[in-house]
Amino acid sequence: MGFCEYYRAADREMAIIQPEHGRVVADPAKYGVPEFDAMETKWLDPSITLNELAALIANVDLSTELVATVRLYPSSYPDPFPQTDEEWDALPEDSPYLSSVSIEELSVNVRDLLAGADDAHLPRVVERWAKSEQFSHFSSADLEYLMPVAKDLIGLSRRAKEHGQQLYCWSCA
Repeated sequence: MGFCEYYRAADREMAIIQPEHGRVVADPAKYGVPEFDAMETKWLDPSITLNELAALIANVDLSTELVATVRLYPSSYPDPFPQTDEEWDALPEDSPYLSSVSIEELSVNVRDLLAGADDAHLPRVVERWAKSEQFSHFSSADLEYLMPVAKDLIGLSRRAKEHGQQLYCWSCA
C-alpha cells in the first residue's frame, strides 16, 4: 500500500474533482487544485488498517468489517471495470484504470464512529492497534506515528460530521 490521503468534501462530485491530484497540497491555488481539509497517511488503507482502528474504537473483534467504501474513481461507468487480461490490454493509454490513483467514499457510519471516539480511551486503543498484525514489522519510531494519525483521523471525522460532509480516501499505490 502506498499513500492514502483522507479528506472531507460536501459531495461525491466535489470529492472527485481533479482525481489525478493528491488532496494534501501546500498551496492549492498555485497548482489550480481545490483546497481540501485533508491529511496524508502511510500504510493506512481503509479496508484493513483503518478498519482495525474503527473496530478497536467500537470495541468489537478486529475482523469485523466496519469500513464500507464506494469506489468513485476510477468508476465503472460508462466503461465496465476490465475483467480479463485482454480487456486490460485493450485499454487506451489514458484510461483511468491504468492509473495508480483511486478515490473511495467512506460510509457515514465510519465517519460517525470515528467522530464519536472517546478521547480518554484513545491511548489504549492506539496501543492495541499498534500491536495488530498489520504493524508487526514496524519499528518503535514507526509506531509513534500512529497516535497523531489516529487523532487527526478523529478530528477530520468530527469536522466532516459537524459540516454534514463525507469522508473520502484518495490513494496512490
